[in-house]
Amino acid sequence: MSGPEFCRRPHGIRRGAALTLVFATVLATAAVAGVLPREDAEEPRRAQPARAAGATVDREGLARAAAEAMADGKSGTEAAEQFVSRSGDRWGAVYDRREYEEFADALDGEYSGVGLGARRDAEGRVEVSEVQQDAPAARAGIRPGDLLLSVGGEEVAHRPVTEVVALLRGPEGTAVRLGLEREGRRFTAELERVRLLTQSVTVRRLSREAVLIRVDAFTKGSGERVRRAVAEAPREAGVLLDLRGNPGGLVSEAVEAASAFLDGGLVATYDVRGEQRALYAEPGGDTRRPLVALVDGGTMSAAELVTGALKDRGRAVTVGARTFGKGSVQMPSRLPDGSVAELTVGLYRTPAGHHVDGAGIAPDLAADERAEERAATVLGGLRGAS
Repeated sequence: MSGPEFCRRPHGIRRGAALTLVFATVLATAAVAGVLPREDAEEPRRAQPARAAGATVDREGLARAAAEAMADGKSGTEAAEQFVSRSGDRWGAVYDRREYEEFADALDGEYSGVGLGARRDAEGRVEVSEVQQDAPAARAGIRPGDLLLSVGGEEVAHRPVTEVVALLRGPEGTAVRLGLEREGRRFTAELERVRLLTQSVTVRRLSREAVLIRVDAFTKGSGERVRRAVAEAPREAGVLLDLRGNPGGLVSEAVEAASAFLDGGLVATYDVRGEQRALYAEPGGDTRRPLVALVDGGTMSAAELVTGALKDRGRAVTVGARTFGKGSVQMPSRLPDGSVAELTVGLYRTPAGHHVDGAGIAPDLAADERAEERAATVLGGLRGAS
């Protein structure tokens, strides 16, 4: 994503590592409806035995530490953060009630904001990268390419884009004033934040023979949208599945997306405290259409699960750079003050039995900033061979 409002600002090293996975990845959780138990989450870590993946964290001790801190008039959330930090669980994290609710909303494909995306332009300025249709920003006449000078009275020129988009977000019904510039003319816009749906899947026709399906994150409904995009693609067209920068999300949605290209069979195996389990694709996917998956160092978690399934089963040629390498299973624990701790309890593996955690997935063909062009060339070759 190019800095849309559904990104969050890092709060520190431990939280920051998790929050840069955008809204979903650390919570690929909870809401793994129909695939994992309601409380389980699928996220990557390091390729080590399950014990080293964080299964040794004392969940009862964690809750006790938080309760004791609260009894002493201290922050239970901070006590829990310190406990998890000392545990050695690399991907363990603690979220207060508000943060967890925001993540849950984001996983449901919703957020509260004005419908703007932001990025740095060639001169280092913050510009509007996208405007969501029918959102407050669109109704106010804001356009892609407008320069964003301030949000809520705070100048944004030297702020990270993640902080800028965090300022754009806020409680539904609250107002925010934006300072903008277009073709040298400065103006302001007073907008009211509303509840909006994220657009996690976009489709672009590259040519008569190629369709690009980009998945920004596996939020609720994204798997079905991938299936629909494949079904609606012209019969003669191959597919570029763009998973670059995809931080993960709901495992159930990732499995459904993989199912669009598979006719049943194994997607991944995983363990939860030593108990072995498996994820299977649904039958009936398109197994004949040429497919190239674009990946990079920002392809994480559930997106790596899809990548591994398509690569190991010979369904797709992967192009780009080695993926991030985050392949662990996590489980949330509700703490006495309403905060939530995410603790690692196991690891997942690709259909060929490879651990992703700490290693990532190497693409079949390495490519840099011209990855899309190279992937299109590979897709053309696959079409010619089919």
